[in-house]
Amino acid sequence: MKKMKLGGACLNQIPFDWAHNIQNIIHAINAAKEEKVALLCLPELCITGYGCEDLFLSTWLPTKALNKLNEIISETVGITVVVGLPVLFEGKVYNTACTISNGEILGFYAKHHLANDGVHYEPRWFNSWPKEVVKTIEFNGKKYPFGAFNLTLNEVKIGFEICEDAWREDRPACELVKHGIELILNPSASHFAFHKAAFRENLVVSSSKDFNCVYLYTNLLGNEAGRMIYDGDIIFAQKGKLIGLNKRLSFEDCNLLTLEIDFENPEKSEKSVAHKDYEPIKEFSKAASLGLFDYMRKSKSKGFVLSLSGGADSSSIAVLVAESVKNGLTELGTERFIKKIGFTNKIIPDDSRCIKRELTHYLLTTAYQGTENSSVDTLESARNLAESIGAQFHHWTIDQVVNTYTKTVETSLGRLLTWEKDDIALQNIQARARSPIIWMFANIENKLLLSTSNRSEGDVGYATMDGDTSGSISPIAAVDKHFILQWLQYAEKELGYDGLSYVNNLQPTAELRPLEMNQTDEDDLMPYHIIVSIEKLAILDKKSPLEVFEILRLQDLESDQLLKEHVSKFFRLWSRNQWKRERIAPSFHLDAFNVDPRTWCRFPILSAGFQEELEELQKI
Repeated sequence: MKKMKLGGACLNQIPFDWAHNIQNIIHAINAAKEEKVALLCLPELCITGYGCEDLFLSTWLPTKALNKLNEIISETVGITVVVGLPVLFEGKVYNTACTISNGEILGFYAKHHLANDGVHYEPRWFNSWPKEVVKTIEFNGKKYPFGAFNLTLNEVKIGFEICEDAWREDRPACELVKHGIELILNPSASHFAFHKAAFRENLVVSSSKDFNCVYLYTNLLGNEAGRMIYDGDIIFAQKGKLIGLNKRLSFEDCNLLTLEIDFENPEKSEKSVAHKDYEPIKEFSKAASLGLFDYMRKSKSKGFVLSLSGGADSSSIAVLVAESVKNGLTELGTERFIKKIGFTNKIIPDDSRCIKRELTHYLLTTAYQGTENSSVDTLESARNLAESIGAQFHHWTIDQVVNTYTKTVETSLGRLLTWEKDDIALQNIQARARSPIIWMFANIENKLLLSTSNRSEGDVGYATMDGDTSGSISPIAAVDKHFILQWLQYAEKELGYDGLSYVNNLQPTAELRPLEMNQTDEDDLMPYHIIVSIEKLAILDKKSPLEVFEILRLQDLESDQLLKEHVSKFFRLWSRNQWKRERIAPSFHLDAFNVDPRTWCRFPILSAGFQEELEELQKI
């Protein structure tokens, strides 16, 4: 009878951190051995990390990665392991999966299809391997098969796909099924995005049905290189049935899932399916909090500094930091959590509630930087939230600094600045004046400054450069304001953050004009749900202004005239503000798209600004 115990292990790696990455790999191998696993599949490029970017173009990185195999080979006595690495072969670099069994290399599978959309630029770094071609590579004085490599282990025929291979119609599995392959292994580096996990699960399950096999998928885990977060999912499927699924978005460095598979009697195969919840509102809490935690510890920072305005954006970020502490403590326990963040010289209270508050207090410094245009409501909102989660809270005013800048310019111009003539300049100087002092706090405490811009603001440039865009990391730059407002309600009611009651009852406002002018964000721009509707069509779907209008008018969101004005305004502001998006602080990729030109959406800084297209829109 064909039975085999299979294992998948997701790993939280760091680009070319050889010691860390090899340690995680060896830990996974030893854990699999303890579980009596016969075959262990590790993630794509796990020796180097997926996010090495243009270092993959060097010769030394893939050469060193191949040499690092020697440290892994000796650990594979009594087990077969599939490990991902780049390999320089015949003058070209390939993304490969190396199979090692009982201390011997069996061969290298080379990736056929390279991801080249959204956040991916693989053809820049790697070469695609032609299907059905197998050559020979020499390593350590021996020769091994390289390319479209398959093998037989314990009488089970095994083939490979690497990540993007499985997402194409002309995928390797179409050839593997002709050879009677019974097990397909897919080491992957598939980034997190809303709705993607369900699609990925369905892909694995349907693949196992379509190709009449067992399909094992293993992913990377955590915030590896700064922008992308990996789910860390391990998925087993057999002939159209989901039989294995682990806990995703873990704070562990390594997660292992093992199943005893009966290839002849699928009903006798082991099953282990963790609870799954793919709702974006819930995934956001887990993904962004893990992203912040990894970014902090991998950058060797001591925590975060946040200009807490009492508004929605900064409040959501404060809660995400608190979620990092809560989720990390829940999964790792106090001792392992504090070891990871270097909190060893502090006295930790015994009470779990005090531990969470104490750690949040250590990791998060907040400051409310008021002006004469700030309200008591936002001050109390900021103070109440900071106190409720245990964050450090400071409060000062910046009117003196703003007045100094203003008077200097007035003297130079020979006139007084007024809101009628100088609205944007008077608003921006307040936002910019906050930046130097909050940066000073971040420098003194060796912490990361958190930028508070969201995607809706990035769309239309409703952000002050070197003001609220200023920071080391921008956690919410890839999600829209409408989503943030919904998530804050969820965080208060479902996650237990009672301190959000203030902000959830406030109308979003920049508070940069005098209070009697009753400034609100939606009055300055347009309703946030309208921005969301337009941006999806304009940015994600690449529609023209006229196409966007024609599609949205059928949804009866508002009058045709108002919709036409809002579509025109969106495209004008989008075109005008590309230079701001070029300077967005590194941000997490969380949705199906983002506006960061370094990862997803490239747009010219200088352009016609859709002038002719907007004229066409006005004619209808």
